[in-house]
Amino acid sequence: MKKALLIIALSISIVSCNKTAEVKEVKTAYVDTSVLMKEYTEAKDFEAKYKAKAEEKGRQLEAEIERFKQEASNFQAQAQANGQAWAQQKGAELQKREQQLGQAQQALSQQLQQEGAIERDSLISGVKKFIKVYGKEKGYAYIYGTGDAESILYAEDKYDITKEVIKALNDKYKSSEKTEEAKK
Repeated sequence: MKKALLIIALSISIVSCNKTAEVKEVKTAYVDTSVLMKEYTEAKDFEAKYKAKAEEKGRQLEAEIERFKQEASNFQAQAQANGQAWAQQKGAELQKREQQLGQAQQALSQQLQQEGAIERDSLISGVKKFIKVYGKEKGYAYIYGTGDAESILYAEDKYDITKEVIKALNDKYKSSEKTEEAKK
């Protein structure tokens, strides 16, 4: 009787081991996020937009800085002719103006960073949502990210789906642009 129970217990354990051995393969891949952001058309458009915005606003400030430099160089020549009292007053005015221009540069830089951060966060959030949907549609259990903030130290190239994701994202972005143009 003891032998029969032992044989039954062994049989059950062998059968249960065989069932756990039949686990299906987990499909995984990774995306190089730094390549994705360099080659994704919407990200390129975002960078170009903020570069143009910075240049435009920077030109206005540069014109003021050039006027200030011109005044400062004229100050040197006029200081001797107009006397020490005039030179001290004008020098104080120029110094105050120089500080104001420095503050204006800082404010402009901060403004552009804040505006860009909001849109950049939205862009990144959209990419993450897209990859999540893409992963579900393609049957991936995991899609890892690599690039600037590496979370993978090594992966075989055959698991790299970066180009596929870029193509799909660009196709989606192009179709959304056409939809917006059609509405106009």
